[in-house]
Amino acid sequence: MIKGVIFDMDGVLVDNRDVHIEAFRRLFTKYGLAFDREKFMPSFGMTNDLIFQGQAPELLERFDLDRLSQEKEALYRQLFEKSIAPTAGLVDFLAGIKRQGLKVSVGSSGGSDNVNFVLTRCAISEYFDAIANGDMITRGKPDPEVYLLAAQLLGLKPQECVVCEDAPVGIRAARAAGMRVVALATTFPRERIPDYDLIVDDFTQLTPEAVMALG
Repeated sequence: MIKGVIFDMDGVLVDNRDVHIEAFRRLFTKYGLAFDREKFMPSFGMTNDLIFQGQAPELLERFDLDRLSQEKEALYRQLFEKSIAPTAGLVDFLAGIKRQGLKVSVGSSGGSDNVNFVLTRCAISEYFDAIANGDMITRGKPDPEVYLLAAQLLGLKPQECVVCEDAPVGIRAARAAGMRVVALATTFPRERIPDYDLIVDDFTQLTPEAVMALG
């Protein structure tokens, strides 16, 4: 039986792919590196340590990871400040699953500052019973650690949880955790999203009943 829903943040709670990409592009340009969007896309959904290791290891030879991450995320929040909004249909869906008695958590690679920024600015904090984020784990997606932590914080078994994800690395993490997956075609086109139980374009196409039926 499904008792909880765990939401990835980037590309799920907010449709922010292009803002993150622009923030990385500006950071790379500042430090004299070329930015290749197609090369970058497979890393979407990973923690910053994995992104910088894969995309710009030369920057890690020159600068501390924490400094690079803080600079990039501050730039992201600055860029997103004026346009931030919940993904279409999200608020109604959150209200619906809460009425059904389901528990709700964030399971994000993003750090506390970004998670708080999104939940506060989108006025959706009240819907969440727990938060698992990138500052609370040692292994980023596709490792399942963040989703297993989210389930633990909700007091649920992994098989009692459904994950809402947009990125292949996040779906791999959810599957490795033993969870069902609802995929959102926000960050990637449908043909590039693997191994889901249900796929939608946004939350206007999803009902609490459809999620509960996955159990």
